[in-house]
Amino acid sequence: MSVYELLGRLPDVDKVRRTSRALAMLDAVLSPEPEYRIYSFDAQWSPTEEAALMKSGTGDSYSIVFSPAGVIAQGFDHESPLSPWGRRTSETWPGLFIGVPDELAPALDEPAFTNDQGDREVTVCFWRTPADERWLCGPVEGADKDGADWLFDLVANGRPEAYLTFAESYYEVALELDAVAHVYAQMPLTEEVVTALNPEVMLKDLKDDITEIGYPRP
Repeated sequence: MSVYELLGRLPDVDKVRRTSRALAMLDAVLSPEPEYRIYSFDAQWSPTEEAALMKSGTGDSYSIVFSPAGVIAQGFDHESPLSPWGRRTSETWPGLFIGVPDELAPALDEPAFTNDQGDREVTVCFWRTPADERWLCGPVEGADKDGADWLFDLVANGRPEAYLTFAESYYEVALELDAVAHVYAQMPLTEEVVTALNPEVMLKDLKDDITEIGYPRP
């Protein structure tokens, strides 16, 4: 599935933000050590921005930056034919950034989204401003293998059942659907919900994570 198909599956901006926040909160509960988490969310990325981040641990990643000017996302599948790694170049794939609104473009130059040489590592990019009625992307040829399908699958799906499948594969745990749905609904955490997700973690242990993610406080 390419970015074009992904854009047809993505819900509205508010749903994408809420799902992204839930993914980060769930990962924080399941993985007390931040370096082993896949999903994170920074509610204070800048004075006016929030950012949802994914790092697979094997070279793949994405960022979704939310601002008053809109939302811009970029993802990197290091095994994609669109990846500079396989093409032995620092140049991004043609068309990826054509059409990016000027007000969203600065997020693409954020140092956190470049490699040690300052080059962008991107195989998929899409955006949406408050004036847009749908998600948009550039005219990218050969995008059928850009990694958009698996990179943004949980965000596009938006259902707690999808996280159950992810957690069973990555964390090797079978979670209770009600506990995951509680987090997806953005309801304040309780000791019971935290214990249901991870018996080795207590609600007080998540104080800093709740603040960073911007998740509703108990």
